This record gives sequence, structure tokens and C-alpha cells, in this order.
Amino acid sequence: MPSTSERPSAKARIPGRISVIVPAMNQQDFIGDTLASLARQRLGARELEVLVIDDASTDATAAIAGQFASGLPGLRIITHPANRGVSAARNTGLENASGEFVVFLDPDDWFAPNHLAQLADGLEELDVDYVRCDHVRVTGGNRTLYRAPQANRNVVLDPTDDISPIHTATMIDYPLVWAGMYRAEMLSSAAPRFNEELRTCEDRPWFWELALKAKSYAVLNAHGIFYRRGLPGSLTQVFDDRQLDFLDAFAGILDMVLGDPAHEAHGPKALRQFIAISCHHLGRSAQFPPALRRSLREGIAERLAVIPAPLLDDGLAQIDAKRRKTLTGLLPSAAAKGRSK
Repeated sequence: MPSTSERPSAKARIPGRISVIVPAMNQQDFIGDTLASLARQRLGARELEVLVIDDASTDATAAIAGQFASGLPGLRIITHPANRGVSAARNTGLENASGEFVVFLDPDDWFAPNHLAQLADGLEELDVDYVRCDHVRVTGGNRTLYRAPQANRNVVLDPTDDISPIHTATMIDYPLVWAGMYRAEMLSSAAPRFNEELRTCEDRPWFWELALKAKSYAVLNAHGIFYRRGLPGSLTQVFDDRQLDFLDAFAGILDMVLGDPAHEAHGPKALRQFIAISCHHLGRSAQFPPALRRSLREGIAERLAVIPAPLLDDGLAQIDAKRRKTLTGLLPSAAAKGRSK
């Protein structure tokens, strides 16, 4: 399957056009709201291209999307004959996008009317590779503003400066691909593709690649993206082997960081993320089927075993005793003996 290192073919980008990539699979209950929010965008002189990637839906997703053809002149519906997952759907969108700017939007979320114009204005005025923004989480009837973990707003920043420190949340801990806007030409070299082998956690290695390769970005005081939480079909509610994709995602991240001397300094942060997510899944693994729980424990142990000992020892020393004991308990007794104190 394609990896994040493969680049889509070069193409002419249309200045002022914003390409919105909407991956969709069986989203008939929400896709109408999503596309209606795009039809309401106030873009001024800019134009909109909406790429709905129908990932082999078996419901009315494509038919409902088609009803917006008159209200969204830039709408294109691209269908995958077989289901390939969200990474492949986003990649199809990237391959077909013709805009100067690229935005991702999940098929059950929506934008405020001025959202895209605000992001594009900030990106152009600050002349950066990409911009990030806050978002509003919608859980039932409740709405809560979540701010991106960077206090410096509307200024040019170096993305590598916002990877560390390990003890606090940074922008690398905010892997929400839809909370921002990106220059298409920059993506074609910095983060051209999502890893299609990952069914979940695909956003994290993509953001690591972006942070390591892009030259500049900014965080805007914008919060016009509304993100639905707790839906029945959400992968966070499903307990199957898709939950284990974070193992391969972080194996790739650690290889990316530790394999390049220029990025070795970010190894502790990458490890800290892996440890935190591992402990999160171990903490909820009582809900997993026994075979999945066993695979989780074995997978974490395998990943920990290949991390350089000095880095692992330091990483384990930085966490609380309870989590340290949980993780060292997965290692072979000889390796765990000196790390459990």
C-alpha cells in the first residue's frame, strides 16, 4: 500500500481556490449538514472546490451529496469501488485537489460561515506554510471550546519549536487534520500522503512529518470548526484490531525521528506520546476481547523492546510509578528488573 513517502503528481494550482476534502463512508445522517455549511461559506473573491470521497458507502451518502450540485458549483463526488479507509480517501482528495489551499473536513462535522475565509486570510497575511485553529466539540446538545495548545497567536512560528517539551501539551499533541488550512504546494513535498496501512492514528505520523519538514506556521484565533463527539459509529467506540494501529503509527514516528540525526532531539517527545497512548489503551483493555487484549500487550512489549535503552530508561523514569510498573511488567524479566523502581 502507498506510504507517506509517495508524492502525488505535480499539477497546476488555481490561485485563490480552496479545496475541501471530505472523506465519507455511510454518513447519510450527517453529510447534508456538512455540505450545507460549505454552501454557506463567505469567501469573497475566493472560490471553493469540494471533493467528497465516497469510500464505497452502502447508504444514501452519495445521493445526498449529489443534491448539493447546484448550491456548490465546485462539488465533485469521487467514488471508491471498494472501501479503502479514511487515509486512502484523503489521499484521493489530495490527488484530485486543484486549489492553492487545502482543508480537510470530516463528514459529520461542519464549519461556521466565515471559517474558511478567516483561515485563508491568516495564511496569506502571515505568509506561512499552514495555519492551525481552535475547535468546538459538540457532544449531544453541549458545545465546548477547545483551544490549540499554543498561546502565541497570529505570529509566524517554526513547527519544530512546538514539538517539545515532553511534560506539557504542545502542537504535536493536537493532531486534528481538520483544524487548519495548508498550502497545497507545501504538502506535496512536506506531507504528501497519509499512510493507507493505518485505519486509525493515521493523523499522528502525518503531523510529525509535517512538523519536521514544513518551514513555518501560525495559530489563529479562529474556532469555526464544529466537531461531533461520541457518535455510535466512532472508532473510539469500536473494540477490534483497528485499535492497535497506533503501534505501527508510532513505530513509524520513532523511526522517522531517531533515524535522522537532525531530529533525534525529538525522540523523548515521540516516546512520551507512545507511552501515554499505550497506557490509555491498557487502562481500557478490560473492555477488549481477550485475544485483542493479548495482542495489545504483546505489541506494546515488542515496540518497547526495540527502543534504545537510554531513551527508554529516561522515558520510563519520567512517568508515575503506577504506569511505569504497568509497562515494565510487559517486558522480559531481565529487561524489566532495573526499570521498575
